[in-house]
Amino acid sequence: MKKSVALMVGLRYTGARKSNHFISFIALVSMMGIALGTIVLITVMSVMNGFQSELQERILGMVPHVVVGQRGEGVENWQQLESRVAQHPDVTATAPFIDVQAMFKAGSNTRFGLVQGVLPEKESKVSIIDEYFIAGSLEELQPKRYGIILGIGLARNLGVTLGDKVNLLIAEGATVSPAGIAPRTKRFTVVGLFEVRSEADTMMAMIHMRDAAVLTRKGELVSALRVTTKDVLNAQWTAYELRSELSNDYFVSDWNYTHGTLFKAIKMEKTMMGVLLTFIVAVAAFNIISTLVMVVTDKQADIAILRTLGASPATIMKIFMVQGSLNGVIGTVIGVIGGVALAINLPEVVGFIERLFGVSVVPGDVYFIGFLPSELHWQDVFIIGSVALSLTVLATLYPAWKASRTRPAEALRYE
Repeated sequence: MKKSVALMVGLRYTGARKSNHFISFIALVSMMGIALGTIVLITVMSVMNGFQSELQERILGMVPHVVVGQRGEGVENWQQLESRVAQHPDVTATAPFIDVQAMFKAGSNTRFGLVQGVLPEKESKVSIIDEYFIAGSLEELQPKRYGIILGIGLARNLGVTLGDKVNLLIAEGATVSPAGIAPRTKRFTVVGLFEVRSEADTMMAMIHMRDAAVLTRKGELVSALRVTTKDVLNAQWTAYELRSELSNDYFVSDWNYTHGTLFKAIKMEKTMMGVLLTFIVAVAAFNIISTLVMVVTDKQADIAILRTLGASPATIMKIFMVQGSLNGVIGTVIGVIGGVALAINLPEVVGFIERLFGVSVVPGDVYFIGFLPSELHWQDVFIIGSVALSLTVLATLYPAWKASRTRPAEALRYE
């Protein structure tokens, strides 16, 4: 018999199941289960991609990709070091900084955090902070004017806003006297507020590097050199190459030392979430087994007649594989279309639900970001669709094989 007969009969069986409503209902449930599982899987993977992308932009946009420093109290001649580092082909920008642990005091409010002394004209090239200012800007930092830029979380904890005064207390450069150790204290004026939805909002402040040098008594020394690379995910290799080019008097580190664990956890969570949600598709796909088993039982006489007319066991097997796989194909197509549409429009859908019910799906005070991000990767869509189709085809093998083993004489005995 021709191979097209298996396809023709399989399609005919698929469209002629209305005589047995229960089998039709089970087939519909399995098909919709595959579609729903595919939609959920594509949507969740897109949300995980969105969270990963947002965190990578906001966190790695604020922390140095690579830090180059000199062993000891600081870098003596940062301009010379900067010219050497800038020669690396993967380095896009560099900026010196002075960082120091400090205590912030405003009125009766006290908080601990990190103060960075920066050069505004260089900091804007190595950081994303310019894009997330609520008030003020980096240009407001002028030497000897003692202005300070605060993260919005730190400013709220201190109860200050633009134009207010903040006392800065640091132990570095403290005065030692018979009465004890007196920390260095200086009053600063708030000239800027930023919000990047990361830990920097609650623990980080910026002042001009000249003011930081005076406050810490470093003179011309800087803590280290901040380096931005072309590919932040390749920063570890760039750091390795810089380390081999510089002498042992210098140290080189990258963001993997401080935030690598976080992004490894996100990657592992994404992988595990994908594996777990695949079981939703698998359960729906294996419902096809029960559907086809009932169909095979219902079509015993038809199978016997086809065998009598000369159909081979392989042809019978193909007929029921076509019938079962069609449910999977339809469910997967519906799921892929629905999943892609939902993933692309998810922020708007979630926003509508929040406005309709007056709830917050992603509270900004709990998560890094106050909205539900979604970033569709077509590679994920292809993998999910392929897995769904593969599972449905695998689910048809056993029932189709059982159908091919039907003996015509036994099947027609009571007909």
